Amino acid sequence: MKKGPTETDVLVGTKVRIRRVELGMSQTELATSLGVTFQQVQKYEKGTNRIGASRLHAMAGVLRVPVNYFFPQAADGLDHTARPTEVLSLLGVPGALDLLRNFARINDRSAQRALCVMAKTLAKEEHGRPEPTASEPSTAH
Repeated sequence: MKKGPTETDVLVGTKVRIRRVELGMSQTELATSLGVTFQQVQKYEKGTNRIGASRLHAMAGVLRVPVNYFFPQAADGLDHTARPTEVLSLLGVPGALDLLRNFARINDRSAQRALCVMAKTLAKEEHGRPEPTASEPSTAH
């Protein structure tokens, strides 16, 4: 078995970071709540250190999410194939974090799925649209 972080370790760490940032909590605040150093939280978030079951349970409590929040739920109809580096890159897109925060506040799973379908449809339409020529005005903002 290979040493080092697994894809799951990195995914769990990324979800810890996303939720911590969503709550406006610093690494130091999370560390203090867990009784560890902020450097340890950094290692958890990068996936370089695995998070044990009891620590993950405590972390879920501090971050006010169920433990299963940290793991993909393949049966929910949503695409969980994004890699942690892709997730962090996407969060750099202007408005992405705001969109994610609002999406997370939607309690209706069918509404979340519908929103995902709508976004996918709009992205395909935008991608399939030809680029405007120099004589045509661009509608991009």
